Amino acid sequence: MKIHYLQHVPFETPASIEQWALKHKHSLFATRFYAQDSLPTIEDFDWLVVMGGPMNIYEDEQYPWLTQEKRFIAQAIAANKMVIGICLGSQLIADVLGSKVYRGKYKEIGWFPIELTDAARKSTIFGDLPQKFTVFHWHGDTFDLPTGATRLAYSAACQNQAFIYDEKVLGLQFHLESTPESVSQIIENCGDELVDGKYIQQASEMLTPADNFTQINTVMFSILDKLASNS
Repeated sequence: MKIHYLQHVPFETPASIEQWALKHKHSLFATRFYAQDSLPTIEDFDWLVVMGGPMNIYEDEQYPWLTQEKRFIAQAIAANKMVIGICLGSQLIADVLGSKVYRGKYKEIGWFPIELTDAARKSTIFGDLPQKFTVFHWHGDTFDLPTGATRLAYSAACQNQAFIYDEKVLGLQFHLESTPESVSQIIENCGDELVDGKYIQQASEMLTPADNFTQINTVMFSILDKLASNS
């Protein structure tokens, strides 16, 4: 299988998604917008993974490639590709599907629990997961649920944490791909966001719970396995 990912900044990589792809001998290719990489043709890949980043989806003037990226995501969805969006990636997908993306009531940064909806617990992709589990967050924006999408998860700080559309388009507002190395990179580059807040942890709290990384990566692998079996 050919997996193409869209990377917005050097410090937000596929992390454990790359580990999963290598384990299953899938091909992995990238468009790194910060390095002015070109986009592939739609025929060149099977899955599209849209990574996170500190920019907002409405900052097209500052990041001109956002306009091109949104058009490309829309083409991938129309072509019936598997599309997975993480954090900024989920917001871009929501925007492409016609939903509003805006500043959330709270910034959510660190380890906080999410809870699955009834629809998620009945789904083949999320049905084997615990009803409530802790994941890694780093976001300030949120989105309205796209028309026709199924809400999969929510948290105390953010009502729309995950959705699936047409069984092939998955948006995850949180990070299941994170590793200690990838979180260290985000802290190093975005540490100015670690101000006092109801749902903002400090750097030491984010890096201490080693078991948390193992748990979220296990969940990430489970979701990817289920999506692959449905492809």
